Amino acid sequence: MMTWVAPLGVLIALVLIIFLAMKGFNILVIGPLCSLIVILTNQMDVFGALFTGPSSYMAGTANFIASYFIIFLLGSILGKYMEESGAARAIANYFLKLTGKEKPFAVLIAIYFICVFMTYGGISCFVVFFVVIPLVRPIFKELNISWKLLSIPAMLGTGTVTMTMLPGTPSLQNVVPTQTLGTTLTAAPLVGIVASLAAFFYGLWYMKRELKKSFANNEGYDEPDKNEQIVVGEGCQGPGSGISLAPLLTLIFLIIVGSILKVTNIIIIGLLASVLVVALLLRRYIKDHKAVINSGAQGSIGPVFFTAATVGFGVVVTAAPGFKVISDYILNMPGNPLISLSVATSLMALITGSATGSIGIIIPTFADVYLSMGISPEAIHRVAAIASGTLGAMPHCGVVLTYFALTGLNHKNSYKHIFMTMVVGNTIALIAALVTAIAIY
Repeated sequence: MMTWVAPLGVLIALVLIIFLAMKGFNILVIGPLCSLIVILTNQMDVFGALFTGPSSYMAGTANFIASYFIIFLLGSILGKYMEESGAARAIANYFLKLTGKEKPFAVLIAIYFICVFMTYGGISCFVVFFVVIPLVRPIFKELNISWKLLSIPAMLGTGTVTMTMLPGTPSLQNVVPTQTLGTTLTAAPLVGIVASLAAFFYGLWYMKRELKKSFANNEGYDEPDKNEQIVVGEGCQGPGSGISLAPLLTLIFLIIVGSILKVTNIIIIGLLASVLVVALLLRRYIKDHKAVINSGAQGSIGPVFFTAATVGFGVVVTAAPGFKVISDYILNMPGNPLISLSVATSLMALITGSATGSIGIIIPTFADVYLSMGISPEAIHRVAAIASGTLGAMPHCGVVLTYFALTGLNHKNSYKHIFMTMVVGNTIALIAALVTAIAIY
């Protein structure tokens, strides 16, 4: 009986955590609750599996916070400085000026590149959303573009190439593997570039197709005003685009050079340097540095705890006998081991509803297994990172729910675009990455 009850318990917990998250329940509550379902159905020691054991819910949560809180902290402070100084808005206006604001497709392209550049420069997708959404709303209204189409460039720009693929990207999905595998942020660069190109060209095709279809169906701007009049034009007082770009270019430069020189913890060094650069160069645009730092620090707490809560749930799942049945099946899949690694990582992204949560569990848990098969650490790093993004954007994903809250959109009118851009786009990129990695490594 236990042979089917244990895996069934894992499945029930997975369905429940997705359902409750979509209903708006906090992951800090439903994480332990769904972990308890896994524990009971798998006949695990309740107290040990929840609190005291090395593979307990609390151990998984605490270990993640201990390992990555400083990155969340510095990234949040950098994002707050860029937001409060007007630098992020100056960069957004710069890209919109390059492409123009008169043609709908050019506007969507500009939004995509704004999101790509900012996230590649170390700014959290949440900060990018806060900057971009009020900036482009009046443009969508003026050009009569359906508001739900914003989901395509916004998610393509924040949740594909700069999340897992581009060499040197400072995302957590790219940082986590370096801690276990000893790789750098530029691991398997050719694999990452090929995957990025696949995601980019697919994204452009999908974006153009949906825009054309929207106009053919006479869809126009359909989002009520949110009374957000924070649109900075050429004549507004604020930093120029050149000085605004300096902190992000500093981070990108240090990451690339540090990765080449194999500098340990280069992401922390780069983020700290970028915070100092923005604080010094843009000091005249900041009224209260203490308030910015405090606000940035406060803003880091929610994301790190929410992500850690999903990791804690995933740690309990991976320790359960029922998951071993599932993982043994995956590990024994025929074909190249990188394929089973991709399946395992994608499955964990589905379980946790988080690309970061997925990679934070899979790499520490299964890295030694794949290394023992003779697989290159660089290939493991890049393939697992890209795979973590495939099913990370499920309906219960925190980024998806936050995006809907900020835009006024919902699952019914916009999740299709998020699914097609992130789930399908990242899957296409993963296939391209697998073919390239298997050929090279």
